[in-house]
Amino acid sequence: MPFSGDLAATLQQLVLTIPAILLAITFHEVAHGVIADKLGDPTARLAGRLTLNPLAHLDPIGALMFIVAKFGWAKPVPVNPHNLRHPLRDMVWVAAAGPTANLLLAAASLLTFRWSAGLDFPMVTVPLREVARWSYIINLNLAAFNLIPIPPLDGSQILKGFLPRRALVSYERFEPYGFIVLVLFLMSGVSGAVLGPLVGILALGLRLLVAPLL
Repeated sequence: MPFSGDLAATLQQLVLTIPAILLAITFHEVAHGVIADKLGDPTARLAGRLTLNPLAHLDPIGALMFIVAKFGWAKPVPVNPHNLRHPLRDMVWVAAAGPTANLLLAAASLLTFRWSAGLDFPMVTVPLREVARWSYIINLNLAAFNLIPIPPLDGSQILKGFLPRRALVSYERFEPYGFIVLVLFLMSGVSGAVLGPLVGILALGLRLLVAPLL
């Protein structure tokens, strides 16, 4: 009987989190592609990645990580920096577009959660608030995770746009080893020590941002 209860709770969580995960990764990747396209690189558009169909952006392992660890990743949208008008500077905007999209979704989810509290339709309100709650958590964690300046995360491209020339050359030599460093980062206790405070800062900023609307 306890197993049945745990299984039911797990299935309920999946039903509530999967829509939030699909929405988060879709808007994250489409935002990258749209900004790249606006700045001169049509690669994502020509590859059919400027679509709101989540299957075009889904990475199975990354999606599983969302469920297990509350953060994960999608299939990266293709971007060719050489097509951009100002490659180094424009890549900062392209990279920042993904986390920004997630923060906007987190803000919308927070507003939905608060505004729906006064609705007197429990059959609709209860699941809506749970989806909104999970959407807030997932988008906040996805934004924070991607802002970490370890290649291939978005934060590494943002950081490159602000580094002096000599530091940039050294950082680019480090890039091929970024994925190994990222795996070690996730497997160690360092990830929690970094992500926890970063999520807290972003959450505080969002609450202050939406406070006038509540």
